Amino acid sequence: MPTEAQPGPLRVLVFGAALRADSSNARLASLVAQLISDTGATVDHAAMHDFGMPLYDGDAEAAEGLPDGALLLRDRIEQADAFVISSPEYNASVPGLLKNAIDWVSRVRPQPFKTKHAMLVSASPSLVGGNRGLWALRVPLEHLGTRVYPDMFSLANSYRAFAEDGTLIDPGLQQRLSETVAGFLSLVEADVRYVCLERRWYEFLGDRTEASITQRAEE
Repeated sequence: MPTEAQPGPLRVLVFGAALRADSSNARLASLVAQLISDTGATVDHAAMHDFGMPLYDGDAEAAEGLPDGALLLRDRIEQADAFVISSPEYNASVPGLLKNAIDWVSRVRPQPFKTKHAMLVSASPSLVGGNRGLWALRVPLEHLGTRVYPDMFSLANSYRAFAEDGTLIDPGLQQRLSETVAGFLSLVEADVRYVCLERRWYEFLGDRTEASITQRAEE
């Protein structure tokens, strides 16, 4: 059994933020989940369909509380050491479904995004591979205190990018994705294993942990 001296494997939540069954982002999420599993980490592979919730409504929250889908997503995030989102790009930004889920879950107290590590990937038939959407996705996550891995992965021309076995046809892209996943997991492992290190995560240079601008994402 895991102990402080011998901790268990990393736990990573991986989900594709698209509803379409044949979504290339679902395929990319599956590939990332396999790469993570191959390292010995424990993967919680989920889909947006698992977290059904209505559009955020403050009046509904006050009257009925948070929906079950938001609480379930909160639980899955809390149980993981890190999470990976494979998100499509809608009109150069974040899919409304995903942003809505983030908004609902952020209402939990304490909210679960704070200090979690996240890796963002995307697949798109466009030449930019959904990269603009990932930059937009970073904004709410980083505001909530998530440590978003700097190296995002965008897969262009996704309609012809996958081999029958689910890997990427282009060996260079496959290697880059593998290296990105490995680098991300190394960072997560260092944070999880070396808990004696004091965590510092500021929104702006010179911020102090007690500064109100930092506390807003913790409350």
